[in-house]
Parts: sequence; C-alpha cells; structure tokens
Amino acid sequence: MNALKIAATGMAAQQARVDVISNNLANMSTTGYNARRAEFADLHYQQLTRAGSINAADGTVVPAGVQMGLGVRPTAVSVNVSQGALSRTGGDLDLAVEGRGYLEVSMPSGISGYTRDGGLKRTGEGLLVTSDGFPIVPNITIPEDARSISINPEGEVFAYFIDRVEPEQLGQLTLAGFVNEKGLEAIGSNLFVETSASGGAIFGTAGENGLGSFRHGYLEDSSVDAVREVTELIEAQRGYELNAKVITAADQMLSATTQIR
Repeated sequence: MNALKIAATGMAAQQARVDVISNNLANMSTTGYNARRAEFADLHYQQLTRAGSINAADGTVVPAGVQMGLGVRPTAVSVNVSQGALSRTGGDLDLAVEGRGYLEVSMPSGISGYTRDGGLKRTGEGLLVTSDGFPIVPNITIPEDARSISINPEGEVFAYFIDRVEPEQLGQLTLAGFVNEKGLEAIGSNLFVETSASGGAIFGTAGENGLGSFRHGYLEDSSVDAVREVTELIEAQRGYELNAKVITAADQMLSATTQIR
C-alpha cells in the first residue's frame, strides 16, 4: 500500500518545514537575519495508464490516463532577501546597509565572508572587526586618541580629535553585490560565502551601481514576521497530524485485509 510511504514523505516534509520555522523564530532578534522558507515539489508518478495512449479494446485515445503520485520532497530552503527594518541605536560603531549590498569580512581561512550585520567592534589596536573578531575589508584602524568617528552614506570613515577642528578620513568602506543573493551559502555568525550559484562578488562604492547606502548609528533588524511564522507553524502541525492519520487509516485497512476469511 503506497499510502504508507506517501504519508511518510508528507510527515517528513512538514517536519522540515517546522525546522525552518523554528530557526526563523529563534533568530527573530538576530541583527541582519533573513527569514527562510521551505519549498517542496511532488515526487515521481506511476504511469498506470498514460494519457493519450490507445485503448486496446476499441482503439480510442485515453483522455486522462491514470497517474499515481508517490509523495513530496523538499527542493530548497529559500532566503527572503528583503531588508529588515532599521533601528536607531546611536552606537558609535553601529552601521546598517540600506538597500542591496554586504560588508566584506576577512576570515582566518583566507576566504572572504559577507555580512549585513553592522554591529562593529574594534580591537586593542583600533582595527574595525565584527563581533567575532573578523576584520572588515578594507582594513580601517581607528587612532587611540580619536574621540569619536562618523561614517557618511558613501562609507567614508572620519575620526574626530580633541585638538583638531577638521576630521581625519581613515578610509572608505565598500559594499559587495551578487547577481543571485539567494545562492549565497550561510555559514553561521551572520556570515555568508559565495558559491557558483550566487556568482562572484561585485564590489563598489555605496550608492552606486544599484548598491545601497550606509546608515551610521543604525542596525538592521531581523526580517522575521513572528505572526506569519506562527501561522505557518500551525499549518505545518496540522499537515503533520493529517499525514499521521493517513498512516493510521492505511494500517487499519491492511489489518482488515489480513483478517479476511
């Protein structure tokens, strides 16, 4: 009885959907997090009678045929790349990207990571790094005697000093864009790495070539919609329960068959 296997694939699909939803809800307060959505497709079909085949009895063409589906399978966990709301923090090193683009991060492995988490910190030497201590590219070092810094929408970083009227430019942050942002591979810690699906990073100045701009003193909130996630969680739970009932019904049908005298 195929119903047992079909319902089992349905239960596995709803479980995968719940896993994705639970990860979204767990990250509803994560800076720069993009909500995910599980996507599915139907499995193969048994062609018991192909549509358009010839009826051997009288030579007529079968109009519909008999196709028996074999269940469902996961196809992708798609990332919603829409921007989250920007929250003002007033932090001296907080930075949000308004629009498209990612900050480039230099990781210990030598490859580049990309993030929209602009909650920057600085090391004892004044180097701008992420919360995990990975340097931002290009490297920018804040002098020890700087009393404050500012970052304009184009990414130019300025330091202000007590004994000077004019600020000193320390460098300029750039943004990386991708042809297919959904093809980036998430590796945790709010970081992504490029893949063949995403294409190579296209670097540019903020505000040019379709890239966004910087907002100093802001952070990007998670794009998770808690109400929508809870609604989908209830739907996934109901779907799981219904598939479990199918298995129960199929088992009872098999039991009835074995009891036939």
